Amino acid sequence: MHTSNASKHVIAVKHTNLHKVVIQILTETFCHNKYIDKSIEKWFRQNKKLGSRDRKFIAESAYEIVRNWRILFTSLFEENGIITPDKIEKIFYFWLSQNNLIQNSNFIEASQKYSELRNIPKYHFSVPDWLYEYGCKELGQEKWNTEIESLSSPAPLVIRCNMLKGTRSELQNLLANQGIETNILESCSEALVIKQKTNIFKLEEFKNGFFEVQDAGSQLIAPFLEVTQGMRVIDACAGAGGKTLHIAALMKNKGSIIALDVDALKLEELKKRAKRNAVFNVQQHCIENNKTIKRLENSADRLLLDVPCSGIGVLRRNPDAKWKLSEEFLIHLKDKQQYILSNYAVMLKKGGKLVYSTCSIFPSENEKQVEIFLQSHPNYILEEEKTIYPSVFGFDGFYMARILKQ
Repeated sequence: MHTSNASKHVIAVKHTNLHKVVIQILTETFCHNKYIDKSIEKWFRQNKKLGSRDRKFIAESAYEIVRNWRILFTSLFEENGIITPDKIEKIFYFWLSQNNLIQNSNFIEASQKYSELRNIPKYHFSVPDWLYEYGCKELGQEKWNTEIESLSSPAPLVIRCNMLKGTRSELQNLLANQGIETNILESCSEALVIKQKTNIFKLEEFKNGFFEVQDAGSQLIAPFLEVTQGMRVIDACAGAGGKTLHIAALMKNKGSIIALDVDALKLEELKKRAKRNAVFNVQQHCIENNKTIKRLENSADRLLLDVPCSGIGVLRRNPDAKWKLSEEFLIHLKDKQQYILSNYAVMLKKGGKLVYSTCSIFPSENEKQVEIFLQSHPNYILEEEKTIYPSVFGFDGFYMARILKQ
């Protein structure tokens, strides 16, 4: 097929424009400390005419460069040099050449350095020195290398079928009718993996609450809480309510759920999502001070404490977190986790059960926190705990511990 010079020019301009978008997103991430997912969402909102292939190129290119940022940067520039838009542009074109998307003889020396750096784990996995060493201390070098390898790959797109609206097989058929192929996960009774990434938020099934986007590892937490119909459940770190909605579906809307969070905006989002999901047994309350917790003392049959954490288990979705985290922040975070576990547990009735969960695979945020709590609270007993490792399960990393109050 013959392409005219004019057509070639249009294609070249189009590609150049897409390149500019990726470079701008990376500039926002590394020069202005913005979150990459928010920057991409903003660009897509502002450019609604972008086709699915263009969106895919922009998102996948930006994420891949962030995942491999350290090795790309160090192949071209001095390790601790200042990040500038010009350097980001050069990194982008170097990444294109490394992936054989363009040919550029200017990168011969950088390519040789890239090959050498790949033999050094902290460059191969593109993590800061402190985080690589921290992971080795937490898990041992061999296990950490295995997990960070898994966390360096793109995240699969997983949805949770809303059983209040229909069965998983019904949803699978509805999606198949629109050319969207999915795989069933035996380990998650409500999960479907989307084979080919697509903008599923545009689907009527999403708008009508037939499913929510939720990683398979995350979908294991609500069932681990062992809820039954008619219970009083408190989700004390509810956020925008992904797990709250799952709990409501497991309870078939029977019983009551109190969703608590310190962020009122997230609870507003939960309210909208609950309506879309046909969930009507959830009350939202913003935690303004300790009185909110005090008023709910000894009232819950089940308590979910999905505490703030490092997010190490979800690095595939948030690869820029590697460059936003710090060791000082993790120390502060662990204090916060223990505070929530120790102070919020009072909301549980005798005979009730709580689940402490994180999206981290670091023992200091998980098993160690539970050990500290149990040592100072002898009337609580650990029933079961499990860590979902990305290298084993194939999805995001999580930890969960179920604790009985005697």
